[in-house]
Amino acid sequence: MGTNLTTSLALLGLAVFLGLAVQAWWRMRREGELRRSLPVQATETERIEPGLAEVVDTVPMDEGPTAFGATSAKRPVRLDALIDAIVPITPDGPISGEMALSHMPASRRAGTKPMHIEGLDAETGEWEPVVHGRRYTEFQAGVQLANRSGALNEIEYSEFVQKVQAFAEGIVAMADFPDMLEVVSRARELDGFASAADAQLSLVLRANGIAWSVGYVQQCAARHGFVPGSLPGRLVMPGAAEGDPPMLLLAMDAQTALADDPQAALREVTLSLDVAQTPESAEPFPAWHRASTALCDDLDATAVDDKGLPVTLHAFDGIGKELGQLYRQLESRDLSAGSPAARRLFS
Repeated sequence: MGTNLTTSLALLGLAVFLGLAVQAWWRMRREGELRRSLPVQATETERIEPGLAEVVDTVPMDEGPTAFGATSAKRPVRLDALIDAIVPITPDGPISGEMALSHMPASRRAGTKPMHIEGLDAETGEWEPVVHGRRYTEFQAGVQLANRSGALNEIEYSEFVQKVQAFAEGIVAMADFPDMLEVVSRARELDGFASAADAQLSLVLRANGIAWSVGYVQQCAARHGFVPGSLPGRLVMPGAAEGDPPMLLLAMDAQTALADDPQAALREVTLSLDVAQTPESAEPFPAWHRASTALCDDLDATAVDDKGLPVTLHAFDGIGKELGQLYRQLESRDLSAGSPAARRLFS
């Protein structure tokens, strides 16, 4: 009898608890539906999620596979139909920058691909990265179709769709997504072109006699325009204009560069040129050639290829001719070396 009474009371308590939980869930659901059915405008007192308001997407000029070092200012990304899958996002009315920023995705990547959201400024009529203090009549989101990690795949596109849909729902807007199969097909085609057109030139400067100290290499490199990069053991030749990525990279063994002993020995360094990152007009290939010759003279070194064979003047001449063809190939796709789209694609 006592056991039955205890069981009955326990069951009664559980039923009451479940009833309250269902009632609370139903109330929250109704409030959410009501909120979605009404146009929403940001106000001065609207809550902004910590950290999101200050986020501005930028071109990764000094990061990624090339890792040329941080010596240049970063520039805002502009979506480009050549290399991005773009999604129009149409709200019911103008949206404040504060409100849009509060609903931005926490991560601006879909897998290995950068994604960005821009707003159409209600006053200037220009597309721009979303900022505080402005109002926007439309938005567009884009995900990069390809980079040096490969083509955008179905999983990455699905992740992009989920993040953009959440943003659109947050600002009460409609997002018009392109077909996944068409986007993935475009991504694979672009990746095929980029893979064939990607040129990163490197040669090794190898000591002919005694090894060099890190300080000596740095001193010689500085005489020819190199400055410290952002990573240990990296020296870079800055681009011609402020905001440009570095033109050349001189890399030494990072462990040796970090050694406490300033006389730590080096027997070789690598001089590299990432072709797509610098305009042809800046003459990066002649600069690469001149730097290799000058450094070999100062360091008493020989320039060798990846097989350890000396790089001759004839070899430099052949590389220069092939680069001329590559520049024309990039231009034919409106992806000229040094252009913002090319820098993003080949990163």
